[in-house]
Amino acid sequence: MILIADEMHPALIQGLQERQIPFHYQPEISLPEVLDIIAQYEGLIVRTKLFIDKNFIDQASRLQFIARAGSGTDNIELDYANQRGIVVLNAPEGLCDAVAEHTIGLILALQHKIIKSNNEVKNLQWNREANRGIELMNSTVGIIGFGHTGSAVAKKLHGFGARVIAYDKYKTAEKSGDGFYFDAYATSCSLNTIYEQADILTMHVPLTKETKGWVNKDFFKKFKKSIVFINTSRGKIVNTTDLLEALQGGKLTGAALDVLEQEPPFSEDGQPDATFNALRDMENVIFTPHIAGWSAQSYERISTVLCAKIINFYQSKSNSE
Repeated sequence: MILIADEMHPALIQGLQERQIPFHYQPEISLPEVLDIIAQYEGLIVRTKLFIDKNFIDQASRLQFIARAGSGTDNIELDYANQRGIVVLNAPEGLCDAVAEHTIGLILALQHKIIKSNNEVKNLQWNREANRGIELMNSTVGIIGFGHTGSAVAKKLHGFGARVIAYDKYKTAEKSGDGFYFDAYATSCSLNTIYEQADILTMHVPLTKETKGWVNKDFFKKFKKSIVFINTSRGKIVNTTDLLEALQGGKLTGAALDVLEQEPPFSEDGQPDATFNALRDMENVIFTPHIAGWSAQSYERISTVLCAKIINFYQSKSNSE
């Protein structure tokens, strides 16, 4: 029996029903309520509502798999889940194109001053020269993290004529012609090459112990040029105070952030902290509320991908028995 503890697209429900896989759909269930009953279930499907830590896993005595409807798994203590033999499934394939399109949109909005000029025209200001754009054509875009999303970004950038270089610690590039390539759209490179050559940097890494706070003052200082910085991965990989300092000091010419170190970046009474206040006053900073992967199509596709992986889990289990 599977517990579905978050709202899911009907495609997931329908897919499980067609395979006659039993489940309880309780999208409104709270954490204390889940903890009271989780020992009954061999499968759990979640989005981000629950943090599945050691205490949670210890109470889930029959749990065989956790399926995360999305890409990141930072709300799951993976090491302990693996130690307990619990399989963790996710669906980065389901939202990579949505995140890639959003990333391109943020780059274009910054480089062509779309948000700034829109606000000015609405305020009856007609400033053409002050809003002269910078083309993506022949710009060097550095991608850190070349999984499903990073590779989708590179593919979409290809049509703009941008030069794409990419670094991924865990991905092996192949020799082709005069260099090492991840695919037809991105050249593999070292971090140092990104520091030296990038005009634009876009981050596509998971949140781990290794990446938490990685993008900080020392990180920005390594870049030879003043860069445009895009983050559509996880907010906690960036030290927000250091980001602000890099913008104020000219190390960054602009920043577009779909994710933030604190989400939302204000308290329950609507009061933002001083760092966010300073960032939101900058014309070269754009925010979106963690929606890069939040398209109508990705909502369904995530459920379709995840359902297929759950079905495969049960098939593999049946074949091994």
